[in-house]
Amino acid sequence: MSTQNPKVWLVTGCSTGFGRYIAEHLLEAGEKVVVTARKTDKIVDLEQKGDALILPLDVIDRDQCQKVVDAAEAHFGRIDVLINNAGIGFFGAIEETDEENARRLFDVNFFGTANTIHAVLPHMRARRSGMIVNLTSIGGLVGYTGVGYYCATKFAVEGLSDTLRKEVAPLGINVMTIEPSAFRTEWAGSSNEAPATIDEYDSTAGEARRAYHASVGKQAGDPARAAKAIREAVLAEQPPYHLPLGNDAVDAALKKAEDLKANVVAWEALSRSADFPET
Repeated sequence: MSTQNPKVWLVTGCSTGFGRYIAEHLLEAGEKVVVTARKTDKIVDLEQKGDALILPLDVIDRDQCQKVVDAAEAHFGRIDVLINNAGIGFFGAIEETDEENARRLFDVNFFGTANTIHAVLPHMRARRSGMIVNLTSIGGLVGYTGVGYYCATKFAVEGLSDTLRKEVAPLGINVMTIEPSAFRTEWAGSSNEAPATIDEYDSTAGEARRAYHASVGKQAGDPARAAKAIREAVLAEQPPYHLPLGNDAVDAALKKAEDLKANVVAWEALSRSADFPET
């Protein structure tokens, strides 16, 4: 399939999961794609599917992020869309999660996302156009037991994205966050987890961890359909700021909005009383 006026897309974390499905769909749709992963042997086959530039990228390495962007600009002449997909998971109650694993989550999920944003922004600013798409999670809008630090990294990316959107909108650059629920990818089966557990959290974080393991291969979300939805949203005349993906994500996002509004309204008088009295 060919598309008129193809865009240049830079996608991170393409070896498995969403990243691979997104890259495959874009190439099959006739788009130009910079396909990246830490190990290129896992993505080299995508070169046969269309106009692909295969590059190694570990997003926690800011210098390498810059080299990838420079190579993409030299090869295709521009980057129209950055899709920040690279990320890792971790199972464990907050108290069970050690500092090393917590920092690793932030290094990859948050700072890795920030690194690629810093690399593409000068070029997008110069052209006064571009789209930055950050894959977070419904766990970036709602906290879930057993994945507290993972959710924290995704909440952080949501906050970064909300601010970035306001800063770059006057420059012709759009920012979108995508919040998937459970999809049939390798994420649940490949995530690390706390080596030592605490009995008191067995009915919360422990139960959640067991449910994640049991869900592998049975998740409701279809990553191929998600890839198509992402491209459609990016190419829309007015792209959304947020795109929950999957029924569970939509239901959870709507409930979070309703619960937040109800909480604020219930305590509105006390909240407003904290300001100096009007004179």
